[in-house]
This record gives sequence, C-alpha cells and structure tokens, in this order.
Amino acid sequence: MEMNYTDAELARMAVDLESDLVERKESLAEKDRAAQAICAFSNDLPAHRRSGVLFIGLTDEGAPTGLAVDDALLTTLSAIRSDGNVLPLPVMSVAKRSVAGGDVAVVTVRPHDDPPVRFKGQVWVRVGPRRALASREEERILVERRQSVDLPFDKRPLRGATLADLDLDTFRREYLPSAVAPDTLAENDRTVEHQLAALHLLARDGSPNAAAVLLFGRDPRYWLPGAYVQFVRYQGTSVTDPIVDQKVIDGPLPQMLRRADEVATSNIRVPASVEGRVTDARTPDYPADALRQLLANAVMHRNYETSNAPVAWFWFDDRIEIHNPGGLFGRVTEENFGTPGATDYRNPTIAEALKVLGFVQRFGMGVALARKHCAANGNPLPQFVFAPAGIAAIVRSRP
Repeated sequence: MEMNYTDAELARMAVDLESDLVERKESLAEKDRAAQAICAFSNDLPAHRRSGVLFIGLTDEGAPTGLAVDDALLTTLSAIRSDGNVLPLPVMSVAKRSVAGGDVAVVTVRPHDDPPVRFKGQVWVRVGPRRALASREEERILVERRQSVDLPFDKRPLRGATLADLDLDTFRREYLPSAVAPDTLAENDRTVEHQLAALHLLARDGSPNAAAVLLFGRDPRYWLPGAYVQFVRYQGTSVTDPIVDQKVIDGPLPQMLRRADEVATSNIRVPASVEGRVTDARTPDYPADALRQLLANAVMHRNYETSNAPVAWFWFDDRIEIHNPGGLFGRVTEENFGTPGATDYRNPTIAEALKVLGFVQRFGMGVALARKHCAANGNPLPQFVFAPAGIAAIVRSRP
C-alpha cells in the first residue's frame, strides 16, 4: 500500500472534496482534531488499504493558505505519533510538500494492522468525506478485521487460557476507565469479551492473549514462568558478598510495578541531621523516579516468549543493576538507544496498557527521563551494557 504519494497524486487528492482518504485543515489551531483524523485514517473503516492524507495549510476547497510550514509545525505533527494519545501507535510520516503552488504539511497515515485505534479512548473513523466516532457495529467490524499474521508475542493466545484465568474485576475497575472514554464506557451493554477484544486483549479465537494474562492474570507465572522480578540486596559490591534481603516480586504487571516501587522506597537511604526537634532532610542516594522508569522499561520490553529468566534487580552498596532478559529490538540499536523517538516495541499491547495506567509517562522517553532524574539527584548518568540476550542498566550511588 502507498505510504507516500507523488506530487501529482497529492495535487489530485487536495481538490477531491468527496474523498474519504483526505482531510484538510487551514492550520494546526486544534491539534486534537488532527489527531482524530490520524486515528480515523489508521482505522480505515472503508477498507481501502491505502494511506490517508491530512493536509495542514489547505482550505476546505484545496487552496493553499500561505501557512508557514516550519520545523516547529512538522515537529508538533510528528509528536502525535508517540505522545501516547493515539493507541496503538499510528504508522505515519510527516513532510513539507508543495501543493497547488503553496507549501503545506502533509501527514500520510497507513491503515493499521491492529485496529481499532483510539484517540484518548475513542475510536474515530472516516464516514465519506467527514470523520466521526465509531458506532458499536463499526467498532465490531474493526475488531473482526484485525490481521492474524505476524502478531507480536503479547498478542498471541496462550494455549488453554480462558477468561476465568483473568481478574476481570480489576480489568473493569482499573483499566477500562483509563483506556476508554467515559461516554463510550457509559454504554454498559457491551460484553466483557467485546471490551477485551476492542483493547487488543483477546486473540482471534476469543481466548486471552499473553498481554491479557500478564496484565490481569490471576497467576501469570503459571503461563509464563519468567514473569517476575528477582530482587537481591547485597552487603558489599559483588554477588559473592552476603545477602541482606531478597524478594520475588510477581503478580500482574501493574501490581508487580507497585510492589517494586515499595521495595525501592524502603531501600533508598536519605541521610538526615537532627538538631533538637528539627530534621534537615537531604538528597537520597538514588532517585526513585529513575528506578521507576528503568523497572517499567524492563518489564515492558523484556522477552517473555523464549526466556524463562526473571528481571534481575541487584542492589549493591555502590550501585543498582537491573538486568532485562531481552536484547535490543526492531530499529533500536546501541547507537540510538535512549534517544527520544528511536523506539520500538517487542510487546506493544503491554506498552500501551502501561502507558494508559500511568506507569509510562511518554513512549520512547523512559531512558531519557531516567538520565534526567539521575542528573537532578546528583548521581552519575545510568550506564547500559548490551548483550544479544539482554540489557543491563546500572545506576551508581551519589558520590
């Protein structure tokens, strides 16, 4: 399918007022409407299997407005892809092009292989030349259209798993209100199967996929033995030194990350001087926010498919090491690792859910934020050691 069109094709599309592959905006005054259009093109309800085009800088009739198409505008449009409001992440490109003698910003959006795509919890589609919220029937069509080939592991079924293996109360109480817009959620006649399927948590055969079990399973380790964090606190700087404390942190991923945060908080040391009744709190030896980012990255990006090893979390007197069983994935390399925008997802449904639940602030920013928090706390920047089967993050104590 086309990802980018020629100048001649764009010129024809710009003036085709009836096309459901085109939307025009005179400016980016309302960024949310642009994001809704990207969501609608991603869903490709008419099943064109062709890319949709959003023009910024054209009138409704297709005439250039003279808008200044500068780097700031292109950067703002590009950021829509990864700001976490359009999920799953859209496949799109942004470019400055010449149409009808004027400069315009052109956003080209491919139909997504894993619909329905949502913007802020709502499913948008193209109905003729306009965009609209999807009806229940239209959303069902998108769910059924989902492709079954080349699915990432977290979207595949786990043989033998059923809905009885999920904590559906937690799914309804904690996840649905965050993932789905309130007015859509108010339509309470939707079955739980429909709700799970619309949020990419059921396989095509109606059984829970790996992401559903990891996020809401009653016993994720029964199905995926390595789905836990092994915490060990050493008295010293080597794994041969005495062990002070050790814990197995398991359960559904949200619960696991909350427990890991409690463990981190209890082990971080904050020196204080006491004079009379006044306590002068000082800087902790490690920034809790940096550890949250690195642990969330580890459970989100790890390899659940072929490794039964846990995420290993070693706490020494002079450093913390977090070992993730899963090497670099997709377009991420050692050279671009941790660079905002240079990101890829081994487990895209898990990444989406952790973003919805607030464990991930923004896609592709975990390492950058960990570096920022370390620098602000006075710690050296985190180090990363790469191996074919894993990545280790090392955070050293404040001097």
